[in-house]
Amino acid sequence: MANILKIVQAGHPVLRQRARRLTMDEIRGPEISRLIDEMRETMRDAPGVGLAAPQVGLPIQLVVIEDRPEYIDRGDPDEMTARERTTVPFQVLANPRLTVVDKTPVELFEGCLSVADFVMVVPRVRAVKVEALDHLGQPVTLSVQGWPARILQHEIDHLRGVLCIDRMLSRTMTTARNQARHWDEHSIPDLLAAVGTTDETDAELT
Repeated sequence: MANILKIVQAGHPVLRQRARRLTMDEIRGPEISRLIDEMRETMRDAPGVGLAAPQVGLPIQLVVIEDRPEYIDRGDPDEMTARERTTVPFQVLANPRLTVVDKTPVELFEGCLSVADFVMVVPRVRAVKVEALDHLGQPVTLSVQGWPARILQHEIDHLRGVLCIDRMLSRTMTTARNQARHWDEHSIPDLLAAVGTTDETDAELT
């Protein structure tokens, strides 16, 4: 069985580096093949729906994603539909290039394995296309919308040294426990109205 790797946390320098592209020889070589197996098992063990190489300390352009049916089945069906959350089979993406297809902003709670135990509302675009190489170095194109598009945006951000906390609506950041306790039954607009905005807070201090 593949090793479970340590997931580095926010504050580690590797999470702020721009990852380098992999060569074709590297992608097809035994070291990256072994790393892919380890990243897959680490993602599943967490559990998560995506993992980028910088999150395990390696500044290279490699991502694995997977949103398994059992993850979706645990959620409220209406909520899963509202999030446009659908099953994503296991996929390896090396040297990915992302293109925005639908700029419509979507604001949803999002977490990160490198910001453990916290969630926050993060605006993302609704639909993207990603062109990359798979584990064999073969070209692959993913055109997705909704939650799968969010996963791809989140993981590819990691390759640019960008974390979800850089894109979040800062006053929505909460522990996962408090999100479930206090905000799980509220819509995002209701949440935003309740917590206010940074601009409103700044105005009160001037």
